[in-house]
Amino acid sequence: MKTLPGTLYTAEQTRLLDRTAIDAFGIPGFTLMKRAAKACFREIKQRWPQAKRITVLCGGGNNGGDGLVIAALAKAQGWQVQARFLGDEHYALKLQGEALDAWQMANASGVELRPFKREEPFSGDIIVDALLGTGLGGDVRGVFVEAISKINRATQPVVAVDIPSGLCADTGAILGVAVRADLTVTFIGLKQGLFMHQAVDCVGEVVFDGLLIPEAVFESVDVSAFRLGPDDVKECLPKRKRSGHKGDYGHLLIIGGDHGMGGAALMAAEAAVMCGAGKVTLATREEHVSACLTRCPEVMVKGVNSAQALAPLLEQATAVVIGPGLGQSGWGHQMLKSVMDAMRPTVVDADALNLMVLHGLWGAQSFDTWVATPHPGEAARLLNDHVADLQSDRLDSAARLQRAFGGTIVLKGAGSIVTDGDAVHLCSQGNPGMGSGGMGDVLSGVIGALLAQKLSAIDAARVGVYAHAAAADQAALDLGERGLKATDLIQYVRFLINHRFTVD
Repeated sequence: MKTLPGTLYTAEQTRLLDRTAIDAFGIPGFTLMKRAAKACFREIKQRWPQAKRITVLCGGGNNGGDGLVIAALAKAQGWQVQARFLGDEHYALKLQGEALDAWQMANASGVELRPFKREEPFSGDIIVDALLGTGLGGDVRGVFVEAISKINRATQPVVAVDIPSGLCADTGAILGVAVRADLTVTFIGLKQGLFMHQAVDCVGEVVFDGLLIPEAVFESVDVSAFRLGPDDVKECLPKRKRSGHKGDYGHLLIIGGDHGMGGAALMAAEAAVMCGAGKVTLATREEHVSACLTRCPEVMVKGVNSAQALAPLLEQATAVVIGPGLGQSGWGHQMLKSVMDAMRPTVVDADALNLMVLHGLWGAQSFDTWVATPHPGEAARLLNDHVADLQSDRLDSAARLQRAFGGTIVLKGAGSIVTDGDAVHLCSQGNPGMGSGGMGDVLSGVIGALLAQKLSAIDAARVGVYAHAAAADQAALDLGERGLKATDLIQYVRFLINHRFTVD
């Protein structure tokens, strides 16, 4: 599989890249369109070498133009082409610019262009979605709804040109209805919306082609976000010195495990040990001590029933994780207040976040060295928002959380977002197997271990999020997604950090 770029763009930024290539570097727009069509058709032939029939559905803009050129290329190579456009009999008269050039090319190639009819079956081995591009400003309407619904009922593989029709390129939200593609071939700049929210159910495999645009074009346009990957986290994990000892790698204190909830804090502690913290102490209810020692004797476990008992442990800690299994009782509130007073680098998760809302602590002060890791439900409570509204623009929601919190935010979910208010990072790894209890607890332990090893809050968060998600993908390959346990990931995270991310 080709490596995807590490930079992400909004739809407007991508259009600016396109316009800069045309205006400032003299690359004709139709040349770019032909390159896009060739890239898409090449991917189709590579994946389905036995295919010789293609159905291409075209809208009226440049996305439709890409589809028309694909139809022309297929016809030139002897394929049977079913090309259908959405619109009335005057469709061609409304085309302009490169889309009109594409119509003329398809006609000259002998492609028979006809209007879409919902009762007509798709005859191609492959269906190409070239209906709607990145400029969609509202919900899909009219005949496009019918066409997309018919595509989604089809049994043939579906290839989306640039973006599945009906998806918002900026947020990944489905605008009423969207194509569910098996393959998305996207161009010029990676659209940020392809990797988050509802888009992950629509894009299939994502392949990128830069269309030979000069590097100088990209230097002139701002980046919206960075896609997390092994290359941009290697710098954070240098090879350890031969003379290193446990004192060099920090002392992480994990606080959690109220009555009946000891497992969450223990999972965080076990993950922290596996991710290289020099020492890990777990402060929990007395009833959990023996079970924790049996499960993971490398963790120092202390029964703590009051803020006074916690104080000496905080004194020794390099970094703190608070929240896994913490509960929302008076005990948990005491623990949180003590951590806030100590102001160590801290991962705040789960019930610690809920307690901050409950007691009016969220937004009351700036937590510059803290990492908050809410899932969408917790994030909605923190922002006094509805989950659906928060999810509809996850990047904006993460930015609002960061402005209120002041530290580093990890907004978990499909396309986890990490931001410190300066840079924005998006994780495109992960799978549905992560939808099980304890995954967030393990992530908190991973990030906490990295904080203890003196990584900055933003670096600990982005390395931790990527390693956790990539480990889940590898575990799913080996074990399957269904029934994947949070503790299954821990060994994989350790392997990935040691063997893939470490700088020689």
